Amino acid sequence: MTTDVKQLACLYPLDVVKTRLQLQLRSNAPQYRGTFDTLKQIMQQESFSRLYRGIAPLFVLEAPKRAMKFGANDFWGKTFRKIFNQKEKTQGLTLLTGCAAGATESLIVVPFELVKIRLQDRSQAHLYKGPTDVVRSIVKQSGWSGLYTGLWSTMVRHILWNGGYFATIFKMQSVLPKAHTASERMRNSLLSGTIGGFVGTLFNTPADVVKTRIQNVDRVKGVTPKYRGTFSGILLIYREEGFRALYKGFAPKVLRLAPGGGILLLVVEAVSEQMRRWLGPPYVPA
Repeated sequence: MTTDVKQLACLYPLDVVKTRLQLQLRSNAPQYRGTFDTLKQIMQQESFSRLYRGIAPLFVLEAPKRAMKFGANDFWGKTFRKIFNQKEKTQGLTLLTGCAAGATESLIVVPFELVKIRLQDRSQAHLYKGPTDVVRSIVKQSGWSGLYTGLWSTMVRHILWNGGYFATIFKMQSVLPKAHTASERMRNSLLSGTIGGFVGTLFNTPADVVKTRIQNVDRVKGVTPKYRGTFSGILLIYREEGFRALYKGFAPKVLRLAPGGGILLLVVEAVSEQMRRWLGPPYVPA
């Protein structure tokens, strides 16, 4: 089992909690009152296994998603340096590269996220037996294009996260003490990746809240959905529920993605180091 898969298995319950909190509309008596209360209620009222419902699509997605993230970042980094005639990375190019990589990554993520959201929502739990049943139901209701419900909101979410993540890593590595040993390089990677994960999550949570709500409702011909787009959805949530509602699920999300961002960078750089030994010329993440 790879490090990414182990991390996914350990932290996945936080993703279920995040989804439950994001789908919870404003109420005088909200069902869930925070991360630990949500975990407690799910285990007491449903079962421990509910904390892992919907994980199967992410197991399938994990490896190609990580490869796409850093592969696209490398590709766009080289492309933009060529376009702007820059030999070295800059803060602005790193931000632009991260955003482009996020948009690219989102293209393979949408159907998996859609299935996961439907399985995590308690109100729809009785409708589906598993991932295949979700896909069958969506295709029957909305056609094959229904599997890409929430495409643009997912793309905005990934653009914001990847832009914040990679731009923060670049900045942090420019201000951290220069690493001279393997342990110092590990320290810098873990620290910069963790802070990058925090910043990316801070930037993209409002878009993620809207994305979750968009993907949790079937598209029905002739019926206008309440949440139609990322920015209009953000404005609607702000008007109806207030600013804090745009950050519903932030705590479990950042607890998963901040350390996850550090571990992810650590693993990628370890693999890159091994590739350098095998192939000779250094691989430099864009």
